[in-house]
Amino acid sequence: MAGLLQPVLAGVVTALVGFASSFTVVLAGLRAVGASEAQAASGLLAVCVASGACAVWLGLRHRLPMAVAWSTPGAALLVATGPVPGGWPSAVGAFVVCGALIVAAGLFPPLSRAVAAIPGPVASAMLAGVLLPLCTAPVHALVEVPRLAAPVVVTWLVLHRFARRWAVPAALVVAAVAIALTTPGGIGAHGLRPVVALTTPEWTVPAVVGLALPLFLVTMAAQNVPGMAVLAGYGYRPPLGSALRVTGLASALGAPVGGHAVNLAAITAALAAGPDAHPAPERRWVASVTAGVGLALLGLTAGVATALVLLSPPVLIEAVAGLALLAALAGAVSAAVADPDAREAAVVTFVVTASGVSLLGVGGAFWGLVVGWLVLLLFRRQRPRPRVPREPPAPAPASPAPAPAGTAN
Repeated sequence: MAGLLQPVLAGVVTALVGFASSFTVVLAGLRAVGASEAQAASGLLAVCVASGACAVWLGLRHRLPMAVAWSTPGAALLVATGPVPGGWPSAVGAFVVCGALIVAAGLFPPLSRAVAAIPGPVASAMLAGVLLPLCTAPVHALVEVPRLAAPVVVTWLVLHRFARRWAVPAALVVAAVAIALTTPGGIGAHGLRPVVALTTPEWTVPAVVGLALPLFLVTMAAQNVPGMAVLAGYGYRPPLGSALRVTGLASALGAPVGGHAVNLAAITAALAAGPDAHPAPERRWVASVTAGVGLALLGLTAGVATALVLLSPPVLIEAVAGLALLAALAGAVSAAVADPDAREAAVVTFVVTASGVSLLGVGGAFWGLVVGWLVLLLFRRQRPRPRVPREPPAPAPASPAPAPAGTAN
């Protein structure tokens, strides 16, 4: 029993930190692409239950700590993309397509290898451009609602120094207290019930190209690939194909309820796979299974979470979401500019993506990826090959000196 308590507690912590640190990003993203209050609450419930079910299934089947979460960078992408042609039904259709692409990547390894072959600096720059608008929200909140935002930011700073994993959840608690103290009335009984809102998917070319494809690429490059790397770092060899098939199917099934995408956890994966979960690596799968159950149960509070967000100034909740994504932004920027040969292409990708432009109904994330890739090809073709200096010719051998007179040969 004592050996079981440690991974169970680690799983509870994983679920709480994973939910509290980024559910605001999910709600902001769903609302940005056209979801109503009920549809956003339903989407949060969908990704919680889908993530939990996948974690339980993968953990029990493979006996590995394969923690599963929603795509936080994908939710940030929704914020950056904004409304898509066709409205919320078209966004739901894009979610279905994204799930189908993840399943295809699990069925056909060349597809997943093709995603992994996207130049790392360009992919990281696209992610950084997606995250930038949300990460500037704390600055805007300090200017627009300083009395509410200052305690949130100070709490985050202090705990980020002394107890990093609890920094964002604590900042969220401070924001909730500030909202409760400054908002008349309350959430109401309607916010206490789970919400399930079905939407019939619709498919439009701009939504598929401008939302589904970038969502798939961001989810693969910023979640599934790092999630695999975290597990490998702790000595595990997780089956990528199985993980992609399971999470992709769950994403597609959860899309009509409003879920955008689920994937292997990257940020919270270490909480379930590290030695804090259990000294014995073969027992840590209990932590990921517990985290899955906990996350599914936390999904039942999606209505309360959504109502809390609606009661607050939008910039305050975006500020909490931005604080949660600062570490991801720092990592993306660092990876984008690490290679000097690809630095110009990465900067172009970042600028185009962060600009939020929309061309032909397609958002800036897609165009940033395309333009950055083209610039990378152009610069690499124009860059001359370094000239190897020629070695100086070897000196000619000296002719023998003439023999002195009278000396025999």
